[in-house]
Amino acid sequence: MAGYDIATNPLNRHENLFALTEVVHIASLALSAGMIALVDFSLLGVGWRGESAAKLERSTRLWTIAGLTAMVTSGLALFSTDPARYFYSPTFRVKMALLLAAILWNYTAHRLAMRGQPTQLTAAAGAISLALWASTIFGGLFFAFTPGGY
Repeated sequence: MAGYDIATNPLNRHENLFALTEVVHIASLALSAGMIALVDFSLLGVGWRGESAAKLERSTRLWTIAGLTAMVTSGLALFSTDPARYFYSPTFRVKMALLLAAILWNYTAHRLAMRGQPTQLTAAAGAISLALWASTIFGGLFFAFTPGGY
């Protein structure tokens, strides 16, 4: 990024601000992935028996969107602390691909699965969603503990 000096980034100048942004990032990921997991478990036939996956999704939608919004916003702020390090890290790029796949899955196939009666296909949609979100989370952990990570 021409003319961008990471030394002037407030997150690089104030250690506590970076830590707070990291906390917001992790908490908002937990919020959004947790709300999605409730729906996924319902698709798998686990969890609240009296609630359909579609009803759970409607009940958790605002929390999910709020979590995703805060997660992406705080993630972009963290990315701004050293864009080159993040961009050139293969682990980070895998994490971003998994995140994109998880979000796309959640707002396409996942939603379609909730429209019908529970079947093996709806259970598969929930299992795939859980796998994508868990992989995204582990991708973030692996980035933190690999060369080029934190």
